[in-house]
Amino acid sequence: MITDKLVNAIRFLSVDAVEKANSGHPGMPLGMADIAEVLWRDHLKHSPKNPNWFNRDRFVLSNGHGSMLLYSLLHLSGYSLSIQDLKDFRKLKSKTPGHPEFGITEGVETTTGPLGQGIGNAVGMAIAEKILAQKINTASVKPIDHLTYCFLGDGCLMEGVSHEAMSLAGVLKLNKLICFYDSNGISIDGKIDPWYQDDIALRCQSYGWHVIDNVDGHHRAKINSAIEEAKLSDKPTMIVCKTSIGYGAGDKQNSEASHGAALGEEAMTALRKNLDWPYAPFEIDKEIYDSWNAVEKGTAFEKEWDDLCKKFSESEPDKSDLMHRLIEGKMPENFDDDFNKFIEELSSNSDSLATRKSSQIVLEFLQANLPELIGGSADLSGSNNTNTKHSIDINSNDDGNYIYYGVREFGMNAVMNGMALHGGLIPYSGTFLVFMDYGRNAVRMAALMGIRVIFVFSHDSIALGEDGPTHQPIEHLTTLRSTPNMTTWRPANLAETAVAWKEALSKTNGPSSIILSRQNLAPFASKELKQLEMGGYFVTKKNDATVNLIATGSEVGLAIEVEKLLTADGISCNVASVPCLEALLNNKDQYNEIFSSNTTNIVIECGHPNSWFEHTQNVIGINSFGESGKGNDLMDHFGFTSEKIIKKIKQMI
Repeated sequence: MITDKLVNAIRFLSVDAVEKANSGHPGMPLGMADIAEVLWRDHLKHSPKNPNWFNRDRFVLSNGHGSMLLYSLLHLSGYSLSIQDLKDFRKLKSKTPGHPEFGITEGVETTTGPLGQGIGNAVGMAIAEKILAQKINTASVKPIDHLTYCFLGDGCLMEGVSHEAMSLAGVLKLNKLICFYDSNGISIDGKIDPWYQDDIALRCQSYGWHVIDNVDGHHRAKINSAIEEAKLSDKPTMIVCKTSIGYGAGDKQNSEASHGAALGEEAMTALRKNLDWPYAPFEIDKEIYDSWNAVEKGTAFEKEWDDLCKKFSESEPDKSDLMHRLIEGKMPENFDDDFNKFIEELSSNSDSLATRKSSQIVLEFLQANLPELIGGSADLSGSNNTNTKHSIDINSNDDGNYIYYGVREFGMNAVMNGMALHGGLIPYSGTFLVFMDYGRNAVRMAALMGIRVIFVFSHDSIALGEDGPTHQPIEHLTTLRSTPNMTTWRPANLAETAVAWKEALSKTNGPSSIILSRQNLAPFASKELKQLEMGGYFVTKKNDATVNLIATGSEVGLAIEVEKLLTADGISCNVASVPCLEALLNNKDQYNEIFSSNTTNIVIECGHPNSWFEHTQNVIGINSFGESGKGNDLMDHFGFTSEKIIKKIKQMI
């Protein structure tokens, strides 16, 4: 048994916290401690006193259930994480939650827990480093130059998202991505052989990865050699580490019994004896702290980089200015004014356009003005209209800004989250709204972490037609609107689409979804920019109106048509467009006018009605799946024609 106090300090801080909480996962920290010690003490470039230093190496714990391993590393290295914080593991509002959470604990790069997404995030971070290096570095000076390391386990590799992300990483030759597979053969249900026999080395080789197989995960010299070899590869690297889960914990070593529960007194006694650990719980002597402390080394890394950046600013002032702007997350000078003028010009457009085409028109402007805007699509670029004449594949030798993700919706979303977490870039992606389900958990994670990711979802209703109910979204708008911290825009014309993009770019504390139509929509005159930004506004308004017709997206044009017919029939109506319910709720005066207590308020939306019942009981929507047929025929079949809408409205009033 290994009795080195430096590595065993990680082990015992981790298991002591789990024991105190009587909850957690001690087995993984015991098994991966040797790998962690080598990586963190001898290779990881980071700065505990400045966790957000931009050129740091990124470390991702994809097997996030082993969170105490990371918390122990952060504490020992000198981050702002006290011994009391470790004792508060899994307590309400502590800095040491059950799984690592971005924004709560300094040094935690991403929220992990749903297995497989961490490796997807790590791929995104490595892509971001590659893109920024292409944009910023010169042949002689490289201010963007760091690695991404990722720990992952059997569960991460079982999840399909790991396949999607790792396959893409191989194609993109992300040689600055180094992963450590904790190959211990155990998961919650026991030994994995009966249900999981993938040859991970062959699998990774098929992706185009460099593989270092059968590394003794408890032999630190061999671990070190593997890392050194990985750094020389021109491919992403997978280091397959053979480890023992619950290392040293008596009968619970190499057993699922050490995976997801406190070890208990008997196993803890065996562990202390086997690893010759004489200290009381949470006791670490000064010599161990001094050996682990990375503050001085981190400060030196920072100073070296600051000196490099100073020289860079003198030799490449334009690139230096761009780098600092991207790092600080600022928009180009005068960008807001230029974008507002662009939107005002769009307001006079009288063409019949699908909002997916409107979005592409806006993207032409944005990609020409924002080098940090990195797009992509899950094999649907031509359908989502997410690419423009300014789009350049990042796998080319040029300054790329577009990723062809292939049919990998979940991987795409996890990768985008990693890019946003890395910093310096604003990622957006495209797929059909119905396929949001494939990547749903990564959409949720973007909202949970509060990061700026822009999800473009086209083909937004049954009106897409012949592809049928498998492709026709029904409940998806409700799902997005029910997601905390998500902002969902469903624009009805070119100006609203531009505002949706403007607001999505402005929102830095959470993701946005932009929902777009396949079919052309009739134009109508938009109001002033400020009204559009409120999330809802009156397209037509009368003082004597008794009914407010409230619609989104493609149904706004239908509501305008209905209003004219009802007016001719003696029923005075207003029409309100609500492209973003979340934004409208933040503008209470405007909300109170649209959902007025003095009118009958009727929502018309070609989707599930549950988004609206909090605001009115009068909703014309769809609560069944779609059908296969031409779009116009389906709209008639489901009652979204002026004649059938008017009939329903008269019943309501």
